Amino acid sequence: MSEPVPSGGAEFRADAGTAGPAKVSVRESVFQSLKALLMDHDLEPGARLSIDGLARQLEVSQTPVREALARCESEGLVVRRPNAGYLVASLLDQAGLDDLYDVRLLLEPAAAARAADHATPAEVAEMRHTLDQMTPALRGDTYQAYRGFAELDAAFHNAIAQASRSPLIADTLRRFRAHTHGYRLFFRHGIAGHAVDEHRAVLAAIERGDPEAAAAAMRDHLETSRSRLKSAYRE
Repeated sequence: MSEPVPSGGAEFRADAGTAGPAKVSVRESVFQSLKALLMDHDLEPGARLSIDGLARQLEVSQTPVREALARCESEGLVVRRPNAGYLVASLLDQAGLDDLYDVRLLLEPAAAARAADHATPAEVAEMRHTLDQMTPALRGDTYQAYRGFAELDAAFHNAIAQASRSPLIADTLRRFRAHTHGYRLFFRHGIAGHAVDEHRAVLAAIERGDPEAAAAAMRDHLETSRSRLKSAYRE
């Protein structure tokens, strides 16, 4: 395939988003650059992706581009079609969003309740550490601005699922990639503070060993989160 790479306002470089002296592998840098374009909608849903074009624009070989596309496919950001190659995945429609949250509401309040019964002091401390890292104010609504927050958000929910002592619940929630799809659909930096406050309520109930309160707090968080994401359909 040799069609041009769809372009948006962001510059697409393999070193995009890196800061300071930290060294990032070419593979990781290409993946994060591609993911940023997908999360920020600089690559439009349904657009056909050219491996050759991406490689030329990033000034890398095709190998890390292929690996980045495979990782993005595993996260549901791109899809691979016979005789068409890779396409940018569609955004969740309202029905898909409701389906995702309906399943989360079946699993995550139960996971929080179980975590209140089974979480060790070390697991609770790790949840608190993750939550404390989410508190700095965010500036901007691009993926590079909120990437760290989104990863910590997912890590907090995954830690609760892990502490539930239900491998099935934990594995199912990881496979959903719910945070990736949600943040790709809609993000405004102002929601971060609300999400942290809701997380604190969940953690407080887990920490005091109150399963009913933990389930209720998680349920409230998910319902509020769904309402926030539905703002995307009103814009």
